[in-house]
Amino acid sequence: MYFQKNVEETLKELNTDINGISSEKAAGLLEKYGRNELQEKDKVPTWKLFLDSFKDPLVIILLIAALVQIVLGETMESLIIFAVIILNSILGVVQTKKAESSLESLKALSAPSAKVIRDGGKVTVPAAELVPGDIVLLEAGDYVPADGRLIEAQTLKSVEGMLTGESEPVLKHTDVINEDAALGDQKNMVFSGSLVVYGRGTMVVTGTGMNTEMGKIAGLLEGAETKLTPLQQGIEVFSKKLGVGITLLALAIFAIQVGKAFMMGTSDMGEVVLSSFMFAVAIAVAAIPEALSSILTIVLAVGTNNMAKKQAIIRKLPAVETLGSARVICTDKTGTLTQNKMTVVDSFMVGTDNSIFKSENSMENRHAKLMTLCSVLCNDSSIGAEGQEIGDPTETAFINYAMANNVSYEDIRNKNERTAEIPFDSDRKLMTTVNKTSDGTLMFTKGAPDIIFSRADKVIVDGEEVEFTEELKQKFREANEGFSKRALRVLAFAYKNVDDGFEPEIEDENNLTLIGLFAMIDPPRPEVIDAVKEAKEAGIKTVMITGDHKTTAAAIALEIGIMEDGDLAFTGKELDAISDEELDEKLERISVYARVSPENKIRIVRAWQRKGCVSAMTGDGVNDAPALKQADIGIGMGSGTDVAKDSSDMVLVDDNFASIVNAVEEGRTVYSNIKKSITYLFAGNLGAIIAILFAVFAGWSNPFTALQLLFINLVNDSLPAIALGFEPSEKGVMKRPPRPADEGILGGGTMQTVLFRGIVIGIVTIAAQYLGMQVSPEFGVAMAFTTLIFSRTLQTIASRSNYSTAISVGFFSNRFALIAICICFMLYSIVLIPGVREIFSIPAMFGTTELSICIGLALVSTLIMEISKMFRSKNI
Repeated sequence: MYFQKNVEETLKELNTDINGISSEKAAGLLEKYGRNELQEKDKVPTWKLFLDSFKDPLVIILLIAALVQIVLGETMESLIIFAVIILNSILGVVQTKKAESSLESLKALSAPSAKVIRDGGKVTVPAAELVPGDIVLLEAGDYVPADGRLIEAQTLKSVEGMLTGESEPVLKHTDVINEDAALGDQKNMVFSGSLVVYGRGTMVVTGTGMNTEMGKIAGLLEGAETKLTPLQQGIEVFSKKLGVGITLLALAIFAIQVGKAFMMGTSDMGEVVLSSFMFAVAIAVAAIPEALSSILTIVLAVGTNNMAKKQAIIRKLPAVETLGSARVICTDKTGTLTQNKMTVVDSFMVGTDNSIFKSENSMENRHAKLMTLCSVLCNDSSIGAEGQEIGDPTETAFINYAMANNVSYEDIRNKNERTAEIPFDSDRKLMTTVNKTSDGTLMFTKGAPDIIFSRADKVIVDGEEVEFTEELKQKFREANEGFSKRALRVLAFAYKNVDDGFEPEIEDENNLTLIGLFAMIDPPRPEVIDAVKEAKEAGIKTVMITGDHKTTAAAIALEIGIMEDGDLAFTGKELDAISDEELDEKLERISVYARVSPENKIRIVRAWQRKGCVSAMTGDGVNDAPALKQADIGIGMGSGTDVAKDSSDMVLVDDNFASIVNAVEEGRTVYSNIKKSITYLFAGNLGAIIAILFAVFAGWSNPFTALQLLFINLVNDSLPAIALGFEPSEKGVMKRPPRPADEGILGGGTMQTVLFRGIVIGIVTIAAQYLGMQVSPEFGVAMAFTTLIFSRTLQTIASRSNYSTAISVGFFSNRFALIAICICFMLYSIVLIPGVREIFSIPAMFGTTELSICIGLALVSTLIMEISKMFRSKNI
């Protein structure tokens, strides 16, 4: 570990010195270590992705049915089936290609060039040609081109939030760090992709390409599993079972019909085999919901649109419903649970309390005035013309505090000119300025409380200077400890009178007069407490995973309700020290993880997945990308890196945890609506199969032609199924526990509903065929077809809820359902047009009387479905 070695040891181990290496040596090392670039695995070709989409069992059956119909001359039906399959395949390929952009965004973070010392002189080389041992010069505005150990640092600050998750710039130094430090605490190191925002420095390259911290993340990103969502898993399992079932059923019916003909001694067996085969194909067409994939895509898109209105942008459609089954949300702290804005929340001054700053005459109080002057004048931050904060977040907190109390920081600076300064550095832990004020020339100093306490010999008490006695020092120490226990960051403020033209030296930062303390924190978002509570009521555990310190993270977690009595807080080191078995045992009690690494985050997600829990993970930095990809649903922050967004399934525009909970509610609603659509489709298909099977065993003619079934499945059924995707949330959706991750697509009472409604539809269809057969077999087919369409269409009313009647949920609350029903009736009317009715096997004499009987039977089936809800469990 280079951070544990001093500069001389590091240079020796890397076989280099402060004068750099030669170009010849660099060429040899480049051949040995490779280019300073991130590597990626070979991508799956687009053509292969397209072909892979045809492996689905249902798709295979449909393709076989379509090819057979082409051979038999039924071209139109086949072309429709092919069009639907190809469209779904193209959509799948487009989605997959979009998801491959994570590593491209990661590579884009690499610096294009670097200033190095080679052959004893300063040159600029492509960053891709850096090698271990190169000496690199850094200054404000540079991206760090590789990992390196600092050998010189002049107030160097770098932003490493994309690696650590913390947005505040890190002040670097060159001292040895003896303990085993987390990445965020390796302050004598700089890392590839981080940005230098202040100062300058020199580093020796210790790692390039895949051997950098960025490279490790790229490796984790490639290795992270892309998991199927619960819905995708359910559809995949169900598709296989349905495919096998449909094949066996079709073969059985084919065998029965051919067997009956053989037993009866039929002379033309060739004709029997052909008609029996077509009958089996009709069964397959009736059973397979051809438009299911398209309908699911559209219903998910509706949910996507609704989520966008709630600040959640869905990048991968299945993520919509996955949220609804989330059992745990692993969330970052900074900016998601908190405001990502350091805020002054308390102060300590002897004889004067915090309320003085909020009074209209605060600047007339000497004590409050001195605190305000010191915090605003001994401060390099500012507010831009468009309201953006410029400078260190801690310093902008003091400006915001002054402005919140109706004190203009610009007026203060204009009236109190700065004449000299000593910048802050990590060794002194102090900053000093000299300003001309109405009370004379004053030297203001701010810094770490313990340092200020040791350098002050006076203190302001109730506006007056008094000796800083041991008793008063103890009061300040106790106040500082109290703030620290609340995880507040504390700075002390002091001053002293100086002469005009005074130029301060470091030794002048003594004999100060202590003014007081300001305590700050990045406070929780106001709405987060209610959101965490709502998530808890919905059976969802919220876990905080942050790069911040354990004490601060635990304090925030307690305040917003994430941590409760008996819960644990772990650091990354503590997590590394326990086995997977120990982690699994303690997992549900650990509510906070602090100072974690990317590997830690993936391990936490996998631990929850081992328990069969659907996990959501938030993140904004490069370090979050592997865990975002590993999680069942990765949630990127709108203000985060492109790498994090590209690895995510969903992006939060406002970075707000409350928006996740809102999205969970929408996800549950979407999943519920998907189940309603699936129930609608399969119940209708089951009704058709029951009618066909009854006809087989009763010796009747086939009640439907293949074209009639295709018309119902692709045209008539699609609109109602899509309309069900617009159903509003049902009451109590966030009071129910998450559905089990292994719940099948027909679980949770869906299978019982499909069976009941399918049987009802099948019975009225059989009754219609029977009544029609009293006139002729052709009338029987026409009435069965018509009744099946009307009963399936009117089933839309019953499908709006599994346990509440249409009147209870609001008959007009989903106008799309009513519109879909009307359109379906209109579409059916097309098949009655002369010239078209012959194509759909509707006799010319089929008229109003027969139509009325079919509508009556369909209404009876709908009424039975609605009445049955009164006797069903409301937990379905």
